[in-house]
Amino acid sequence: MEDADGAVAELAKGGVVVQVPGSLLVVVAAGAGRDRQCAERLTLQGVREAERAELERLRREMSEKDTRIRELEMERDVLKRCMVLWAK
Repeated sequence: MEDADGAVAELAKGGVVVQVPGSLLVVVAAGAGRDRQCAERLTLQGVREAERAELERLRREMSEKDTRIRELEMERDVLKRCMVLWAK
């Protein structure tokens, strides 16, 4: 179920409502311990998705930093050459 009213109705029947990162609302019907385990797995899957998103963000940042480092190294090399020419 994706709406709050359906989640509340399921909760009133004895269900378990799990909030997964990304505002995805998942409702699992109550029963033996198996449904609680299913809810825990869904929560873990949400964490894995959040970790994956963070990893992608970190990789993107690292790529941007690597690009900036290369630019600074080129600027440094140009300045070194200028200083050599100026010293002559």
